[in-house]
Amino acid sequence: MGKIIKPYGEEGSKHEQVEKMFDNIAPAYDRMNHLMSFGSDRKWRSRTIMALEKHRNGKILDIACGTGDMTFEINRKLSPEKLVGADLSEGMLEVARFKQARQSESTTVDFVRCDCCEAIPFPDRSFDAVTVAFGVRNFENLEKGLKEILRVLDTGGTLAILELSVPEKFPFRQFYSLYAGKIIPAIGGMVSKDRKAYAYLPESITAFPQREKLISILEDCGFGNCSYRQMTFGTCTLYLAGKTRQRAVKPSR
Repeated sequence: MGKIIKPYGEEGSKHEQVEKMFDNIAPAYDRMNHLMSFGSDRKWRSRTIMALEKHRNGKILDIACGTGDMTFEINRKLSPEKLVGADLSEGMLEVARFKQARQSESTTVDFVRCDCCEAIPFPDRSFDAVTVAFGVRNFENLEKGLKEILRVLDTGGTLAILELSVPEKFPFRQFYSLYAGKIIPAIGGMVSKDRKAYAYLPESITAFPQREKLISILEDCGFGNCSYRQMTFGTCTLYLAGKTRQRAVKPSR
């Protein structure tokens, strides 16, 4: 899987550092998401949810739910029977619960704190769909986390991963390199007061397996019907993978 990228240097596990990072930036997280993506993050989430229309009224788990933007939109658009938002950072979940309390419409979302790379606290085949928006590249052990997701998915279920990516084509790749390498850390440092968190962001995107490489990993972990679609000049990618009856899960490398 290559070098493990951490927000704050070599000391401490990625798990610990990612948790600390998101606790630190939780108050500024939503503002920075909209600012960095020029508002495109809303469109990306909406397209992801549209891809899960067949699981309307089903049971859905939103992993790395953060402040709940994806979770609440799933609730509004798919009316799930059961909806859980899970995140490693208690700071992010505090913001999500605060937003939930302020909503005028009733919400049936349960927010839980857990490390989904290690163990998702639900039985096998508990969910019809699992979403991970902008969080899978923060997994300390990607394959272990994906196999946990496969375990809690019911047969016929869908995993939807929404992740930032590096554009492949000129001139978008060159613009992205400048924007992500220089501008995002500067703005992120000013808004969130944690420049290292937003220097980590482009580094973690570049280091993460993208497109065909991630599809190969998903298939190795036991998923079937894997595909991806690029959005906004390749700066974001939606991956879809299914749990089929005959897929054999390969052992972790």
